[in-house]
Amino acid sequence: MKMCIAEKPSVAKEIANILGATTRRNGYLEGNGYCVTWTFGHLCTLQEPGEYTEKWQKWNLGVLPMIPSKFRIRLIEDEGIKKQFVVIEELVSKAEMVINCGDAGQEGELIQRWVLTKAKCGVPIKRLWISSLTEEAIREGFEKLMESQDFDTLYAAGSARAIGDWLLGMNATRAYTLKYGTGKNVLSIGRVQTPTLALVVERQKAIENFKPETYWEIRTNYREGLFSCLRGRFNKKEEAEALLEKITPLELEILSIERKKAMEHPPKLFDLTLLQVECNRKFAYTAETLSIAQSLYEKKLTTYPRVDTNFLPNDQYAKVPKILQGLKPYEALTQPILSGGKIRKSAKVFNDKKITDHHAIIPTGVFSYDMSPEEKRVYDLVARRFIAVFYPDCEIANTTVMARIGDEDFKATGKQIIDPAWRVVFGNNTDKQNEENVLPVYEKGEHGPHTPEIQEKQTQPPKYYTEADLLRAMETAGKQVEDEELRDLMKENGIGRPS
Repeated sequence: MKMCIAEKPSVAKEIANILGATTRRNGYLEGNGYCVTWTFGHLCTLQEPGEYTEKWQKWNLGVLPMIPSKFRIRLIEDEGIKKQFVVIEELVSKAEMVINCGDAGQEGELIQRWVLTKAKCGVPIKRLWISSLTEEAIREGFEKLMESQDFDTLYAAGSARAIGDWLLGMNATRAYTLKYGTGKNVLSIGRVQTPTLALVVERQKAIENFKPETYWEIRTNYREGLFSCLRGRFNKKEEAEALLEKITPLELEILSIERKKAMEHPPKLFDLTLLQVECNRKFAYTAETLSIAQSLYEKKLTTYPRVDTNFLPNDQYAKVPKILQGLKPYEALTQPILSGGKIRKSAKVFNDKKITDHHAIIPTGVFSYDMSPEEKRVYDLVARRFIAVFYPDCEIANTTVMARIGDEDFKATGKQIIDPAWRVVFGNNTDKQNEENVLPVYEKGEHGPHTPEIQEKQTQPPKYYTEADLLRAMETAGKQVEDEELRDLMKENGIGRPS
């Protein structure tokens, strides 16, 4: 008998249906030479300090730091977990082979390995490694089962992270609580939570210590184009008023017009952080974005969500037409791609060197209307991003107009959309830069009256973090580290993981 162990009952059910293991048993499904069981995410965790030695049971500065000679795992204290583990343990003892069907990532590897270690698994272990739960992906994954040892380094990374979290969390929490908690509060310290809290606190301090300063700027309207005085800010209102009085009766003359055509690439495909940022910006979603994306993954509508890359592997290109054909509600947008000859293949989308455990979050090509309103919004974002990357680049013109009033120089800048291309995919949801400050057509040497004004402004304090801002700050936290060596180490890591 081959035993498959998935990370969730819903995933186990999908796998069992494809393998023909359709007989329901207590805690697993059976049939066709397979039994398929499941965990509930984490079933095991590292032991508490007091389980290693009695002297670590009480919180005492004298025994810190606590560093076990060997870390051990235990079952999480929960009756449901204990009951399911008994089922897993019994199945492992009877299996001729175990197939690890955990989520294909560092955390998924750690969860399943701990459970199999606790269950004393001594038979060969294979690894199912898939990025979506469609029937095609699962069948393809079982045809190409991988060796468990191929993922030993991934498991080691997950273990190291868990042990590091234990060492920091257990020791620093006790140390800070005993020294600063005044006997009333537990001061929790963690690898992710503490530096993230530091970002928030530093921003709060900057806001509280900020002293606003008033300044004045001069702008003038000439034929519906807004020109700014190149002197910039005036710290004294009298100086601004004197200049306004000087230029008001004079005509504005156009000195030069510079138009630079440019091409804008479609926006990147989503990794988890980018999806979280976009959902926070558009829908004010917070932590629920991951659970929504996970639900879409389990419904086979989108690919694995816990990813940190915006790219696809080159072998995914052959599957693009089928995915586009499956996006039935978006036929008006996919048809031009499918009927336009060879589908665009850009190095900004397909790049094997940019792939880590998984590729970017994309639709699977399987579609269902069985989605909650929140899921529909997130799915729509993912689907439109995917469609847009196969459209041509958008052609724009950045225009800079220099003008003079008397002996004062002014400048106006604007942006014009020449060919919207990929922007049509987003319709009215695209940003409205092209609708703002669209300049009229000017001719060099033309001149005429204008309408100047003084604008009173104040310097603004830093803004409070939104969740989207905080995600970005965590992702690029290494930029704020002063130590050059540490900054280089953190450059590509930031704080925590997108999930």
